[in-house]
Amino acid sequence: MPRRRPTIKFRTSFANTIYDVMTARGWKETDSDTDWDFHWAEREWVYEVFDTMHLEPHQRLNHFRNGRELCRKDLLVKNLKRMKRGLQRDGQVDQAKAYDFMPLSFVLPREYAMFVEEFKRSGGVWIMKPIGSAQGRGIFLFSRLSEISEWRTDPYRHLNKDDKDPPRAEPEAYIVQRYIENPYLVGGKKFDMRLYVLVTSFSPLVAYMYRGGFARFSHTRYSSDPADIANNFVHLTNVAIQKTAENYDARSGGKKDLRSVKLLLAAEHGMAAVDRVFLAIERVVVRSLIAVQHVMIADKHCFELYGYDVLIDDELKPWLIEVNASPSLSANTKEDYQLKCDMLHDCLDIVDVEGRLRGDERSVGGFDLVYDGGVVEPDPQDCPWSTRLGTKVERENDGGD
Repeated sequence: MPRRRPTIKFRTSFANTIYDVMTARGWKETDSDTDWDFHWAEREWVYEVFDTMHLEPHQRLNHFRNGRELCRKDLLVKNLKRMKRGLQRDGQVDQAKAYDFMPLSFVLPREYAMFVEEFKRSGGVWIMKPIGSAQGRGIFLFSRLSEISEWRTDPYRHLNKDDKDPPRAEPEAYIVQRYIENPYLVGGKKFDMRLYVLVTSFSPLVAYMYRGGFARFSHTRYSSDPADIANNFVHLTNVAIQKTAENYDARSGGKKDLRSVKLLLAAEHGMAAVDRVFLAIERVVVRSLIAVQHVMIADKHCFELYGYDVLIDDELKPWLIEVNASPSLSANTKEDYQLKCDMLHDCLDIVDVEGRLRGDERSVGGFDLVYDGGVVEPDPQDCPWSTRLGTKVERENDGGD
């Protein structure tokens, strides 16, 4: 007779899908600061409290101590550039070229002079993003240096009007990137993809990728006309921005599931070409994790669920837009709720505070092991493609085999 597992005590400040999933598993909520088995914490709690605590061997936490190295825009760029330089220095030219998956980037105001030199040389459209904000706050496009001059003297000029932050003595740190002006379009609209990646260890690096996900679409047809450069409904796919558009489609939430997008691409380009694209996306994820592996503070108590935002251009090249340490777990449609609940159940199965796994699983629910001290490829007897990303997640209750 199997040993009865004790009730799992969890702590969280969230009241969305992760709370629903933990309670659905029979876990019991606690408000104790220390007496818990599992804590789904906010990032701020980790930065402010984690270093003051001693965790017991069985306790698990959903963030690594210095997750900013991957998820803060300026630090991600720094780590990717350092990785590329190291490969070039070691003569690994092809590997270094493989790190050209993030748009040309500069951190302002520190690298302002370098950016201006590049801008004067090549011009074009650029995009500015605050290094630490989310949901599209403070993002704007520009094609003239005069707009940067205005930002330097009025750093809150492009923030939402309802922002309550006090003015700064100096401009907020931003990252400026060359804008991808040739995005792949579906129905004439721009989109990017939100993908889920679970890292259970950075030493050694162990990472899983979720087969599902979704594409976030702009509300307005894409335009490269300079007159539309300030229209966020054309250029930014963030749900927080798009849902404020007139005639916003609340039923779909401006989203389409990843498998549907993959089938649309396959109908246009063939499955072999699309398989190469999705494998390239998977490799972008793996390389970004390798780039930060040696600077992350390894801790056996920690795991992290990342939200990767990836865009593909009209030449089917994937571009990494950003990595989110706290991807939104709120749902704006029934389908969105089901996707996130299923994904979180599978995530918690892998973290395995209940002690159910053998420890040698290559797939758990919709998550597939993609890196375990080295790249993990699908078994050709089980999967005819190079990656399972974007394929259907078969579940017992949906009629799958």
